[in-house]
Amino acid sequence: MKTILVIDDDVSIGNLMQEALEQAGYLVRRAYSGTEAALLLAQQTPDLAILDLMLPGMTGEELLPRLRGVPVMVVSAKADLEDRVALLQEGAADYLVKPFALRELLARVEARLRETVNPAGRVLRYGGIELNTDTREASFQGTPVHLTRTEYAILKLLLQNPGQVLPKGRLLDRISLDTPDCTESSLKTHVSNLRRKLKEAGAGDRVEAVWGIGFRLRES
Repeated sequence: MKTILVIDDDVSIGNLMQEALEQAGYLVRRAYSGTEAALLLAQQTPDLAILDLMLPGMTGEELLPRLRGVPVMVVSAKADLEDRVALLQEGAADYLVKPFALRELLARVEARLRETVNPAGRVLRYGGIELNTDTREASFQGTPVHLTRTEYAILKLLLQNPGQVLPKGRLLDRISLDTPDCTESSLKTHVSNLRRKLKEAGAGDRVEAVWGIGFRLRES
């Protein structure tokens, strides 16, 4: 059973997260301050941590370096793009803005834990598509797919969240770690080019646009 450490001083929000996570089959430990979380971490390393930023004793930003080696999902009311990018660059695995839907929280927890099955994250696979995150080489059933830096970043995120609809805003936030040259206005073009290259390799139309929301990767 995977252990999730919920670090949040808001008791009501923490209770909601704990109930949802336990119903999904996870073991949940709670910390109500950064200091308490540091003590718990000295005793046991969780499989994933859900971290609020505004904590008593020690802030989430101060605690983050102590969570090296643990996938960290930041949950915060701070919605500024610069805050989100900074936390992701400093080691957070994901960033969820409050208020959030519990279904999305569970989906992201599952995705982050799935990534840790292979800690090096070397090869992502889905429906015959493979992406080596060390060499940045992509293929479909052995046929190479030559990607630009931005196309690689988009495919990587889609493979990390197979079948899930990824909102455009989240795509832009996350791929900014791999590429700086994608904007909201150019995202559609990059996705279109990725879709075309996958088709040319024989994968068919795998990248689906969900009108008004974002994109998702289909299995076939």
